[in-house]
Amino acid sequence: MISFGVDPRRAACALLTAVLSASVLGCERPVDPAPPSGGGSAPVPKSSIAPPVPLPPPRQGMVYIPGGALVAGTPPDGYPRLADEEIPGQQLILKGFYIDVYPYPNEEGAIPLTSVNRDEAAKLCAEREKRLCSELEWERACKGPDNHVFEYGDRYRPEVCAMGTMPLLRPSGLRVGCRSDYGVRDLHGGAWEWTRSSFGRGTRRELATVRGGNAKAGELVARCANAMGRPPEERSPHIGFRCCVGPDDVPEVELLPSHSRKLDARDRLDKALLPRLIAALPEEARAELEKRGRITPYRMWSWWPVGNDELLLTSFCAGSGRRAACGVLVSRVTLGNPRTLAWAAGGTWEPVLHAEYDPRDLWLSTGDDPGAFRRLISYVWGNVTVGPRERRVAAPKSKTPAKAPKK
Repeated sequence: MISFGVDPRRAACALLTAVLSASVLGCERPVDPAPPSGGGSAPVPKSSIAPPVPLPPPRQGMVYIPGGALVAGTPPDGYPRLADEEIPGQQLILKGFYIDVYPYPNEEGAIPLTSVNRDEAAKLCAEREKRLCSELEWERACKGPDNHVFEYGDRYRPEVCAMGTMPLLRPSGLRVGCRSDYGVRDLHGGAWEWTRSSFGRGTRRELATVRGGNAKAGELVARCANAMGRPPEERSPHIGFRCCVGPDDVPEVELLPSHSRKLDARDRLDKALLPRLIAALPEEARAELEKRGRITPYRMWSWWPVGNDELLLTSFCAGSGRRAACGVLVSRVTLGNPRTLAWAAGGTWEPVLHAEYDPRDLWLSTGDDPGAFRRLISYVWGNVTVGPRERRVAAPKSKTPAKAPKK
């Protein structure tokens, strides 16, 4: 069982450990030193090139996935991403295994079998001297040797696997391009697939992990990293399975979603980070602020729209009175480097933020010469959008950035 937290230092350590493990387990033998010059018989040097590792015998209707590195989940700067359900792009070393080319019954032209629960699916695999795949084996088979986002590459192409609709059962093999670089077919576009893995995402209810499938949110579901938890006893016409063969000691995911309060105002500004945040301002926003005067940071907030994703919000103003300009920068800070997600332009008043009932939504309240207005800041799959100005009667608490903030 592999646990994944949200602390970037722990993530970096885990990644380093995986890389070191790969180096220790997978490196070639060192080259023997050259024999000394002079008399005497020199030792016969050993070859520095190890013989190729023989491939295991082929299995009918299955693809062999060699042991190697899987970059599991989605990195923090990837989009789309479900931070509370996906590993943050950490490298794991998996052993080699076989996987069926098609969903069960694993026959080209056959309709995949659905409406079986997970135990029934496991029994059908066992009858063929196979087992259900783990979710990380499924993900590696999908991502291929180059760890693509989608089985066919890194750019979403809905037509390849007919994504963006409810799962439709079609004969296996019709979508010729819907295949990974390992040659595994129809991982997406049809039914979801049971895995042997529990849905270890901090839920109280015992769930099993399904992979693949289809949905209206095609760009989200089509990713190899996407997963969903379902009751293992469920029989659904939208859930099937495929089988694997390989070692039983397969790593499992235990992701611990960290939830804090929706929005916390920080007591102090992070002085070390401020120059990078100003540099991260969108070019048009920075130019507009600089026309009004010196860019001054006022407040910082920590925002947790979903578990395992903490965002930083920083308000900036420049100028004074009717010539002032303010706004809020939304960024994600990784190892001290901010990445801009959105700029919410305000008016001439210092912005105030309020959390909604849904933590993925915030309201920015501010105003200008005509009066008060607000803008909705929304979090969607790791990205942030800013809505239009909405005028209202009530004025926000703060009306001017006249006094300097606490440092």
